[in-house]
Amino acid sequence: MDGSAETPEPGVGSERATPWGGEEPPAVHLEGITKRFPGVVANDDVDFTVDRGTIHALVGENGAGKTTLMNVLYGLYEPTEGTVWIDGEARTFSDPADAMAVGIGMIHQHFMLVDTMSVAENVVLGDEPKKWGGLATDTARAVEETRELAERYGFDIDPTERIEEISVGEQQRVEILKTLYRGAEILILDEPTAVLTPQEVEVLFEVLEGLIAEGKTIIFITHKLGEALRAADEISVLRDGRLVGTVPAGEATEERLASMMVGRDVILEIEKPPSTRGSALLRVDDLVVEDDRGVTAVDGVGFAVHTGEIFGIAGVDGNGQTELVEAITGLRPVESGTITFDGLEVTGTPRRRRIEAGMAYIAEDRQKRSLVMEYDLRRNGLLGCQRLPAFSDGWRIDWGRTDAYVEDVITEYDVRPPNAAAIARSLSGGNQQKFIVGREFERDPSLVVAAQPTRGVDIGSIEFIHDRLLELRSDGKAILLVSSKLDEVSQLSDRLAVMHDGEVVAVVDPESVTEEELGLLMAGERPTGLDTEEARTERTETPRGGGGGGR
Repeated sequence: MDGSAETPEPGVGSERATPWGGEEPPAVHLEGITKRFPGVVANDDVDFTVDRGTIHALVGENGAGKTTLMNVLYGLYEPTEGTVWIDGEARTFSDPADAMAVGIGMIHQHFMLVDTMSVAENVVLGDEPKKWGGLATDTARAVEETRELAERYGFDIDPTERIEEISVGEQQRVEILKTLYRGAEILILDEPTAVLTPQEVEVLFEVLEGLIAEGKTIIFITHKLGEALRAADEISVLRDGRLVGTVPAGEATEERLASMMVGRDVILEIEKPPSTRGSALLRVDDLVVEDDRGVTAVDGVGFAVHTGEIFGIAGVDGNGQTELVEAITGLRPVESGTITFDGLEVTGTPRRRRIEAGMAYIAEDRQKRSLVMEYDLRRNGLLGCQRLPAFSDGWRIDWGRTDAYVEDVITEYDVRPPNAAAIARSLSGGNQQKFIVGREFERDPSLVVAAQPTRGVDIGSIEFIHDRLLELRSDGKAILLVSSKLDEVSQLSDRLAVMHDGEVVAVVDPESVTEEELGLLMAGERPTGLDTEEARTERTETPRGGGGGGR
């Protein structure tokens, strides 16, 4: 649309006379949205339309501009150029309060709830019903209004329970109730299934369908193409800040969406060749680890990881996986139990010794654990290896070898910009991740501890990282894989441990267990008749509590 043209009155004249192309205004129309940050164009002339009473998925690679576009709609960002139309009216939002005033609510990936407060207190927080002439909160009324709202939308939630007492799925429904309490008609959900079990995902989709039946409009950001196809009416794809296209979910496939996202064909199915499992390289026995608050986060966990295998750990985030991995890699002290690596106990040894012994680590929090953000890639490539013979004579760093190594990583793993002098902070999250993965893989480790290795990277890079993990497996390396992506950890792993509330509740063959059974295990339940012979075998070969988990 010509920016100098006079904006027609909404709903008047022919179909071409309206910015959205028809007489009936949609719930949302973003016209020519451009959002620039210093040195970056996050959204580039995006037209995006969502019809009222529909579920619309917004997909794209990391850095494609999805969240930025929705932050414009929600009033967190003002567009550099373009117009936001809500129900046929042009709107200007200076902050989220302006967006909420016209019926737009946003549920963020990381919940904004107060754990020690009740469900009802969280729902009304900032907009509490008052009594005594506005001098005090009417708690009874808050509970009753929350109960009525929950019953209206079919949410099985007790308004009097504290947030810390309810499940993650229930907490998400509390976030949705918060937006509904404030009169939201258009709900934006950012990666809504990231912390849910498969069963909770199905409940969420039922909730969304109920909201649509009430006339609400849903937009959700996701990187899970199968869920977009399952839940949405239409799917829009962003690539490099531009809208590639919008397709009806019934006419789309995962392969087509992936191709739109990446700009080329992508192999989505993981083809795992057979591999020969060797001896146990890493053993964890009766491990007890505390979190930062001094609370037990890992409770009597034991298992073994063998050469030539990928041993996966699945579970909802926050069930001890982070503390377990940090203990194994030497970043967190152990309260009791032992860690044995390549025949030597390393429970109390510093991280540097474990690196020197051949343990590589892809950290869940790349910026906190894997990079010095103010260092360039050259120095970041050397982290942890300053004393290794490949990079040093014991006194001085061989910068020639270091530079050659870093350049190889940048080239092989398609790190952008391809510049060893680039400061880590200047790279996108996805490119930071690719650099870390390349740095750790190319050190020729005997054990790779990979926590969320594909978090924040694009589909093409995910394919590449999966292939490299399988190559390492074929080369006889041992791999401990922790991932919140159930399809990823199930397809890559030879054996799969499921963690719940700090314990390994089962070790299973991922090819013989269903997604529903895994979901029950992740929720702390044991499905009737589930075959966990792998766990029993592991306990036999690991003397002090290995394999099956709990004490």
